Amino acid sequence: METIDKNEFTARTAEILIAEKIDPDIEILDTYVKASFPDLRKCINMIQQNCRDGKLVPPATGDSGQQDYRLQMVELFKQGKINEARKLVCAQARPEECEEIYRWLYDNLDIISKNEDNQDKAVLIIKQGLVDHSFVADPEINLASVMIKLARLSNG
Repeated sequence: METIDKNEFTARTAEILIAEKIDPDIEILDTYVKASFPDLRKCINMIQQNCRDGKLVPPATGDSGQQDYRLQMVELFKQGKINEARKLVCAQARPEECEEIYRWLYDNLDIISKNEDNQDKAVLIIKQGLVDHSFVADPEINLASVMIKLARLSNG
């Protein structure tokens, strides 16, 4: 099965919205893409649930469902609220999701920092967290530690 990059993924979801005569607000679409990439079906499903009156709407904070915390996590990261995102993830994510979250962090370096040097430092923090993940008794504490380091890096 062929995988697509994030730009093509975004373009395909935007094409679907346009074909359905839905206004593809790029900022809102980006939230859904970041929360679901590389699972295109999941993204389409989330978008389908959040179209109202010909417009794509932001995810409602009160919605329930397994992926909602990821949507909230994306929004918190975009706002620079990494510590709040950490608390949300630690409260909502299952232990078996930790490795996916490390991958998500790596795939979304641009919302951790716009500075290329800090993005490089973020990669090293994420990599070390992933290495340590195999050796710790509590993966949640390890992930929380990584997110604290990323918050400090992001906040300067």
